[in-house]
Amino acid sequence: MNKLELIQVLKDKTKLNKQEASEVVRLFFDSLTEAMINGDRIEIRGFCSFFIKEYAGYTGRNPKTGKTVQVPAKKLPFFKPGKELKDRVDC
Repeated sequence: MNKLELIQVLKDKTKLNKQEASEVVRLFFDSLTEAMINGDRIEIRGFCSFFIKEYAGYTGRNPKTGKTVQVPAKKLPFFKPGKELKDRVDC
């Protein structure tokens, strides 16, 4: 399912028009993104949690040239499914 399909499902299951459904989906994802940018953990009980993992920088190697390169520290978002979601998927 992509974003447009999600908007269509929301529109079909509620009394929202397409523009309102699109705004709800946009607000939801913008809120998730903003929380992760701020370093907050997002937990939707029974469904999932989103959190940021921080990785330290390290010295790597360019496989093409063999030269060493410094890889900077980075932050990556992670998704962890909840128990109820795991159980529903694994029927």
